[in-house]
Amino acid sequence: MTGGARNSNVVNAFRMYMDLNRFLLKTFLGISLVCSMQAQAAITEVDRIVAIVNSEAVTSSQLRDRVIRIRQNLKQMGQEARLPPMEVLERQILEQLVMERVQLQQARAFSLKVDDGMVERAINRIAENNRFTIDQLRAAVTRDGLSWNRYREEIRTELLLNRLREIEVDNKVTVSDAEVDNFVRNHPEALSGTEYRVAHILLRISENMNEAQFKALQARADKVLARLNAGEDFGKVAANSSDAPDNVRGGELGWLSRERLPGFYGEVVNKLKPGETSPPLQSSVGLHIIKLLEKREQNDAAARTVEQTHARHILIKSSELLSDTEVQTRLKGLRERIINGADFAELAKASSVDHLSAARGGELGWVNPGDTVPEFEKAMNALAKGEISEPVRTPFGWHLIQVLERRKHDMGEELRRNIARNILRQRKAEEAYEDWLRQLRDSAYVEYKLEPADE
Repeated sequence: MTGGARNSNVVNAFRMYMDLNRFLLKTFLGISLVCSMQAQAAITEVDRIVAIVNSEAVTSSQLRDRVIRIRQNLKQMGQEARLPPMEVLERQILEQLVMERVQLQQARAFSLKVDDGMVERAINRIAENNRFTIDQLRAAVTRDGLSWNRYREEIRTELLLNRLREIEVDNKVTVSDAEVDNFVRNHPEALSGTEYRVAHILLRISENMNEAQFKALQARADKVLARLNAGEDFGKVAANSSDAPDNVRGGELGWLSRERLPGFYGEVVNKLKPGETSPPLQSSVGLHIIKLLEKREQNDAAARTVEQTHARHILIKSSELLSDTEVQTRLKGLRERIINGADFAELAKASSVDHLSAARGGELGWVNPGDTVPEFEKAMNALAKGEISEPVRTPFGWHLIQVLERRKHDMGEELRRNIARNILRQRKAEEAYEDWLRQLRDSAYVEYKLEPADE
């Protein structure tokens, strides 16, 4: 995998880290726990098994802890009224825990690991995004009842699940030039700036569902629609009925352009007026009920012009034989040689492990905002023309970066094609991820042991 270059792996990594930042921010906002409630629950209820996932157990304390945290999170968001009855909420969250456990087992089967350095860098990003020091973040976490070690392990788990998805799904997604051509030709509104705030309800189809079970699912969808037509709040019905992971948020997907909506949702919302709800619609995943909450127009004139940076780099990776300290020392030596007159391109050809750019003397060409991972982009943007960075660490290794030129560029058709490619890649990745999750779930042995008292 190359570092800094404009390729699909870098785009995937950038998106993964953006998604991770959003998840970790939500985690940080939702860590306020009521410790006395947990302590009392531990006294009054003996821990027991509520599900078996292959050979591993999910316990009632794990379920109870997740329920408390989600309820607290929704309360802080002002959405506590949308919570379903406790027995429904427990079933939904138990299924989330089962899916998490299945994925973690798969990650272990692949020998995937997240080292302490990756966790530290994620924590540093959380603190930076919230304008906290690490000490301030630690104080906030512990003050709200979550131990620092537990917080770190949750971040480690999310990093691991993202890494598993990257390997199993995202890195296997390809978008051809013909697909991009077709998208640009058939979606002239791709840069229209129109965005939609959408909520949905998903009633999931299992892989081995028979005809009778599918008819029962259709009947369930009809009942859900009847409740909505009778005036019930969509968010509350979604929280009670949807099988999607966002059910606890009332099924809200947020503001998205039509092309960035999942699957066929874009075609559906384009025909709806704000406040309208679709009938149940079938896909390979399940039955969907979609509501258009709001619609807005954005001015896209500025979006066509971007500041591009002409840059080059040298990448060296640490390993069991080469420590981070040794890599930094080597790069600092190369930097000193370049400053004293050595040719950057020749040193890149001889030293960089990014073989694609090394063959071009470290050249990355003109780089657009968002083309590289955040650590690389931040360091690159801080450089003056001709300046060479100190060693910069990214998920791909350690870099020396040099900025050659900068320019304002009207992307025009190139921007449209880049947007189209990213939209298609994201759409394919989401669909592939849903299919992969369903297959992973169906291949697992899962036995639920919630007692009648919990129902």
